[in-house]
Amino acid sequence: MVKRYDRLKEIQRLDPERDFLEIYRLTVTHEFPWDIARALELALYRTYAVPSIGRLLDETAELTERSQKRYDDTALLLDTVVEHGFDTDDGRTAVRRINRMHRSYDISNDDMRYVLCTFVVTPKRWLDSFGWRRLCCHERGAFAAYYRTLGAHMGIKDAPETYEDFERILDAYEHEHFGWDAGARRVADATLALMASWYPAPLVPLVRGASLALLDDSLLGAFRYRRPGPVARGVTRGALRLRSGAVRLLPPRRTPHYARQNPEIKGYPNGYEIAELGTFPTPGVRGCPVPGRRPSQSPSE
Repeated sequence: MVKRYDRLKEIQRLDPERDFLEIYRLTVTHEFPWDIARALELALYRTYAVPSIGRLLDETAELTERSQKRYDDTALLLDTVVEHGFDTDDGRTAVRRINRMHRSYDISNDDMRYVLCTFVVTPKRWLDSFGWRRLCCHERGAFAAYYRTLGAHMGIKDAPETYEDFERILDAYEHEHFGWDAGARRVADATLALMASWYPAPLVPLVRGASLALLDDSLLGAFRYRRPGPVARGVTRGALRLRSGAVRLLPPRRTPHYARQNPEIKGYPNGYEIAELGTFPTPGVRGCPVPGRRPSQSPSE
């Protein structure tokens, strides 16, 4: 019978550089599937506060007019790589779709690298606050190696090497670039509305308030949201810590839980084809595609 900390012991016997995919998969699908889903939602939310990112997302209207589909497709494409790896047909198809969408827009390497950093740093910080345990050094190293590999497949140059590098770059980029943009605020509002839509109507104000209570002051300031009071923040964060204490007492998960199994994924009740996920930008529509823009190194077309 698997005990609560047995998978952590298994992870600590693996090598973070060689076995990063196995470690990452164990961590996100067995140890923390719910927490990682919430943390990655927050990671994407952070990116809106960089005006060049938030403005582009508003211009494409994918998050303001087709919020649920954009959420589903992002989660499913990233999840495919976690489940199948980089060197399988499904994994390559997912990365190819991600690349073809991004290359249709004029996105700087610095912005792409920052987004990559949010996927490493935000989950670690979420688990520090609300996880039933913190990530060990093997997991931090595996997270860095996993997203460094994803960055290479996406042609992102100068990707960080270590977790500490990811954290340093993220903090510096946010300090320099976080700021107000009206389009980014529209994207932030649409994302809050999407998350609230997953719950019964009477709970919508509560969900919105709890979501805002989880944002730090730098995010609240960038979007010009009113700062939640100490009671709202205390209740929200206290509830999440109570949850983490309860999860710690539960038996470990016996089977992996992938993002495609999350109830928030609502757009594909009859299944989906990986190659059909995402958007297919039309020339001249909403500023895309950008002719001829290709990263100098792009292993996955």
